[in-house]
Amino acid sequence: MSSPIPLAPFGGDADVPSLGYMRKGNLTRPQKAAIIVRFLLNEGAELSLAELSDNHQADLTYMMGDMGYIDRETLGDVLMEFAQELESIGLSFPNGISGALSVLQGQISPLTEARLRKEAGVRMIGNPWSRIKELDVPELIKMIDGESIEVSAVLISKLPVDKAAMILAKLPGDKSRRITFAMSMTENITPEAVDRIGLTLACQLEDRPPKAFKQGPEDRLGAILNNATTATRDDVLDSLDEKDAEFAGAVRRRIFTYAHIATRLKPLDVPRLVRDLDEATLITAMAYATEGDFGISTEFILNNMSARMADQLREGIGERGEVKTKEAESAMQEICTGVRELVELGEIELLTDDDDDED
Repeated sequence: MSSPIPLAPFGGDADVPSLGYMRKGNLTRPQKAAIIVRFLLNEGAELSLAELSDNHQADLTYMMGDMGYIDRETLGDVLMEFAQELESIGLSFPNGISGALSVLQGQISPLTEARLRKEAGVRMIGNPWSRIKELDVPELIKMIDGESIEVSAVLISKLPVDKAAMILAKLPGDKSRRITFAMSMTENITPEAVDRIGLTLACQLEDRPPKAFKQGPEDRLGAILNNATTATRDDVLDSLDEKDAEFAGAVRRRIFTYAHIATRLKPLDVPRLVRDLDEATLITAMAYATEGDFGISTEFILNNMSARMADQLREGIGERGEVKTKEAESAMQEICTGVRELVELGEIELLTDDDDDED
């Protein structure tokens, strides 16, 4: 856990000779900052000193190397002065345009942010590897496709092991083997070289133009069709199949309807789903959804809940009678919305085509 304590109150520059025993009256502000750092490290605090500039890190290191020792009274006085200065700070602002843009990220438009960065010559890169690690697997694979085997080996080595394993599994077998072999030659690579590689990769991300939409077109259209009627959804997908079958397939993978419940919902998650749904909604949907994929999903739900509740719903379905299509569509959509909300909350996970392949 990084310490939230800033060292700004004791910042400043000063050239001081090598010192032995020191008292408070002889201390400069940089020396006091070094004392604070030494004290916090002795107490086991983890300081984010790597976030300081190279010059400040070097100055701090030289300062601590030149200092001798201080008595307890002087240490207490320095700590007290530091605490008082911290307490007097009412509000702090980021340093420079780079810090300001970091604070405002997501609050101003991407276009404005990109323009301000370009005008000020500010790069978005802090720790490049932190930013790269946040990319999803498809983006990382796309990045690897454009890099040499040696750079890819460094990239894979810097990723969390679970994400690295997923990437290797999705790459062509020959390329995956070449990358893993190249990893054996990274033993003697220097930290400076790794930093340069990370900076180069992160610069590629920065050079991308800002996007108007956070989600891709297949995600946006899939979300729309999730809330459309069955007739509209089928009509749109049939039309897409004729014009762009690949895009249509990507959209289909993002659609979840009542017909997908039997194939994508885990049996153990059914009780969690029906617990939050109104019984009348379930009866309305099930009384309509009796044939084809709809009927399979209805039986799947009934077979994976308690016998008492299933019998109660079957009785209600028998008494419900004929259900109008519009009313049934609304009820089925409400059930599917319940599924998607549980997925977003992280309480359940839907099965994918990859899960089916593993079986």
